[in-house]
Amino acid sequence: MATATTQTATTGLKRREAAASAAAGEAKLALEAPSEPQYPDIQTIRDAIPPHCFQPSVVRSMAYVFRDLALITSLGWAGLTYIPAIESTPLRYAAWMAYGYLQGLFCTGLWILAHECGHGAFSLHQRFNNVVGWAAHSALMVPYFSWKYSHHRHHRFTGHMEKDMAFVPSTKEDVQKPRLANLYLDPELFEDVPIVQLVKLIAHQLAGWQMYLFFNVTAGKGSKQRETGWLRVSHFEPTSGVFRANEALFIAISDLGLAITASALYYASTALGWKTVFLLYGVPYFWVHHWLVAITYLHHNHPDVHHFEPESWTFVKGALATVDRDFGFVGRHLFHGIIDTHVVHHLFPRIPFYYAEEATEAIMPVVGNHYHKETRSFLGQLWSTWNTCKYVEADPHIKGALIWGKN
Repeated sequence: MATATTQTATTGLKRREAAASAAAGEAKLALEAPSEPQYPDIQTIRDAIPPHCFQPSVVRSMAYVFRDLALITSLGWAGLTYIPAIESTPLRYAAWMAYGYLQGLFCTGLWILAHECGHGAFSLHQRFNNVVGWAAHSALMVPYFSWKYSHHRHHRFTGHMEKDMAFVPSTKEDVQKPRLANLYLDPELFEDVPIVQLVKLIAHQLAGWQMYLFFNVTAGKGSKQRETGWLRVSHFEPTSGVFRANEALFIAISDLGLAITASALYYASTALGWKTVFLLYGVPYFWVHHWLVAITYLHHNHPDVHHFEPESWTFVKGALATVDRDFGFVGRHLFHGIIDTHVVHHLFPRIPFYYAEEATEAIMPVVGNHYHKETRSFLGQLWSTWNTCKYVEADPHIKGALIWGKN
């Protein structure tokens, strides 16, 4: 009898040990299996930021406008006064090249201040923001309200594979199709040819902004506000598919601003000559939009960030799928920190740029490893990112998320 009892106890012990071992194994497998990343909600992130970061100052914001205008007009006056007097042709053109580069930096700063106006981060007064933004962007040949509306939708749907308005990546299936960019030839013929990639990158930097304005390139297939023909997606047409019907008047006002600037440039060319006007205004114009394309491209293209299918996308996921980068003195002081603090800008675009660094520090403990920062060379990463981030494919570990494919 005692032996039977002992055997029963031994058998029960073995069963309990086996069950415990199985449970431990299941727990281990659960830990090892990939799990859905947890994101904080937007209110939790907002509560971590000091309240004053959401309060722009008209005086402080306008001080930056006056500073940038002073830099632009002073450099323009110096260029027009002294550069034509240089007798040596090589030195004169070298001086014009230096002028174009510097003026491009200063004008990019003004562009970014108008960008603050478009987001409502310039002041608490919407009409004042729109007047300042319209005047500054029009002077730079940017359709203020047209950009404002499409850019808001980019922020609203960042990282969304169908509704995002800017830099929606290609899928693996997309890049394998013959396209105009590859002269409808087999894409694999060009994928790893450095000179071909360099030409493409130069074209991207020189004409990317204009292609976006005219043809809505890189926007998601579901980003249009109404159905129109494929040609009617311009940022200049009041009835474009990019905009809602009630926005048409403001698109026309944007066009009016461009017409005023174009007229001023025409009359300037009759007085100074078109070559001088091109050197004074045209070359900096291309530099400005090179910087804007580069900045936007590098904020949303990085091997570590995801894009999302519609069913798994959320605003917080998309906003955190951006990258802060470092461009040193130029980024902080001439570009008003837009390169360095883009993540918090996507979460809360109404935070003025002069509070964005403080806000970034405040949210980092809350968002944890969802925050992405790249400290390597800004321009160096333009080339490496262009050759690395070519298409996205499904992330095998996270449902509905897409990662950059390995070429």
